[in-house]
Amino acid sequence: MTRHRPRKMVRNISILSGNSHPAFVQSICNYLNITPAERILCKFSSGESRCEIQDSVRGKDVYIIQTFGVGSDPEYRVNDYLMELCIMIAACKGGSARRVTAVLPLFPYSRQPDLAFSKAGAPLRGEGTATGKGGGKGEGSSGKGYTFESVPVTPHPSIARTAGLGPGTDMIDAVRNGGVGIRGGTPSGIQTPPMQLITYNNPHNQQQQGQYTTHDYENPSLMLALHPPRPFYKQWMAQSGSLVADLLTCSGADRILTCDLHESTYQGFFDIPVDNLLARPFLTSYLKHRVLPLHPDSVIVSPDAGGAKRATAIADALNLPFALIHKERRPPKFSPNNRKATMMLVGDVKGKTCLLIDDLVDTGNTLTRAAKLLKKEGGAERVVAVVTHGVFSGDAIERVEESGLDKVVVTNTVDQGRTLRGTRKVEVLDLSGVFGEAVRRLHFGESLAGLFEGEGIL
Repeated sequence: MTRHRPRKMVRNISILSGNSHPAFVQSICNYLNITPAERILCKFSSGESRCEIQDSVRGKDVYIIQTFGVGSDPEYRVNDYLMELCIMIAACKGGSARRVTAVLPLFPYSRQPDLAFSKAGAPLRGEGTATGKGGGKGEGSSGKGYTFESVPVTPHPSIARTAGLGPGTDMIDAVRNGGVGIRGGTPSGIQTPPMQLITYNNPHNQQQQGQYTTHDYENPSLMLALHPPRPFYKQWMAQSGSLVADLLTCSGADRILTCDLHESTYQGFFDIPVDNLLARPFLTSYLKHRVLPLHPDSVIVSPDAGGAKRATAIADALNLPFALIHKERRPPKFSPNNRKATMMLVGDVKGKTCLLIDDLVDTGNTLTRAAKLLKKEGGAERVVAVVTHGVFSGDAIERVEESGLDKVVVTNTVDQGRTLRGTRKVEVLDLSGVFGEAVRRLHFGESLAGLFEGEGIL
C-alpha cells in the first residue's frame, strides 16, 4: 500500500521530532521532501528536560511530532515525552512561529476517565466502606450497598458548598469510634434534609491491592469500590483528560493532529481544533488485499463492546460476518476470588479465521484472553489481531508469544523496534504516509475529509 508523493518540496514549514519515535518523523519528512529541523533535546543529570531549537522558526508553520508509548530508550517514559512536547511547543511560540501543530499519533492519557461520578450523579461507595444510620434514601438499608452524597453538586447561594459537622458533635468521640462524618445540614435557615450520621468502619486488616490496567479505570464505579475512601474524605478521581488538554493548550499549541482516539469525545476537552485521523480505511485495505485472499472464510470480531462500532464498520466494508466478545468487569464484592473480567462469545466462529479489531494493545491481556476464548470455546481455526496502536507494556510481548494469537498486526504509530526483537508474531504497517499527507493538507489549507474515506490508499 503506497501513497502518491507530493511533486514539489513543501516550503515555509518546519518539522520537529521528539525522542519517542525519530524513525517515524524521518518517514514523514521523506514524504514531504524536507529535512527535520535541528534541535537539542536531552536530559540533564537531574532528570530535567533540555530543549534548544537550532533552526529559525520565525513565521513558519511548525509541526512537532511526538508519540507516546514504550520507546526503545528505557530511561524515557510517557511523562518524559509529555514534558518534552510542552517545552518544544513553548520554545517555538517564543521563537515567533506562525502556527504550532502538535502531531500525536498516540494521544497520552486518553484512556483514563474524566468524571468521578456515576450515572446517578453522585460518587459510589463500596458496601464494606460506609454504613448508613438514619434510614436515608440510598443508604445501606436499600439493599444495594451504596451510599450517595446528599450535598448537591452545584452550589446554591443559600446552601453551603460542602457539608460540615453540625452543632453538638463531639469530635473526640467520633475519632475514638473510628471516624464520623455528618452530611446534610447547613448554617442557613432554609429547609434542608435531616442530617445523616455516617459511621465509617475502620478495618484493621488492609486488603492487598491488586494490579489493574487502564481498562479498569474506565469504570469509575469499579475503582471507587477497589479503592475505598478514608474517613472524612470525599472520594474523587483525577481529571487527567482535561488536564493534558489544558497543558497542551497553555503551552501554545494551535492545533492537534492525532489518530484513533480511544474516546472520540476527548476532543471536547480542547478549545483548539483537533483532527482525529482514522486508521480504519488503511486497515480495511490491508485486510482486503493481504488477508482475505488467503483466508476468505473470515469473521470480524470485537474483543469488547466498546469497539463494536469500529469492528462493524470494517465488517460492513468487507462484507464479512461479525461476532462480539462480551466482557464484564465486576467489583471484588461480587466475585472476591476472581477480579478478572468474565468473557462471553456472541456469534459463530467455528472453523473460521477470526480478525480481532481493536484500537490499542497495552498489556495484551484482553487480546490474549479473547484468542483463548475463540479457539477453546468457539472452535476458531486461526486468530489474527489487527490493532492501530501497539504499546506492548510490561510483559505483553511474552504474553503474546505464548498466547493463541497467530499474528498481531499493528501500525508504527508507536516505535516497534523492541517488539520486533522479542517476537515474530507481530507485523508492523507503515502509517507515516497518512500523517505526511495530513500535514501537507493542513499546511496548504486543504480538507482532510478524503483521508477519512481512504483517499489515496492503494
